[in-house]
Amino acid sequence: MKSLHELGQELLTRAHEASSGRAAATLNADHRSLKQLVLALRAGSALSEHENPGQATLQLLSGTATVSTTEMTWHGSTGDYLVIPDHKHDLRAVSDAVVMLTFVKDANRPEPPAAADLRSDT
Repeated sequence: MKSLHELGQELLTRAHEASSGRAAATLNADHRSLKQLVLALRAGSALSEHENPGQATLQLLSGTATVSTTEMTWHGSTGDYLVIPDHKHDLRAVSDAVVMLTFVKDANRPEPPAAADLRSDT
């Protein structure tokens, strides 16, 4: 059992120290296809435009953020849930934000930038 609130607070502390303004942790690293990342973003930071990694959802655990494509912008706050559009999109923190990204990885698509954050230990 993990406390998402405690994990989010730890990641926000790391995000404030990171030059990227982000920090991430994997919840279920051993699962073959279903991936879950908790990502903290310092206010004003972002994941730049990137492809949808496959079937994906985003839950905003705390704070406020936007997800934008060329066609639309979604404004979310604590407790909101979004099915990630199957288009290039970005994620921007309006205030300090913690999100949980859940996705089924499509082998033909790149991983989201937050997964790269884990490899670089940001």
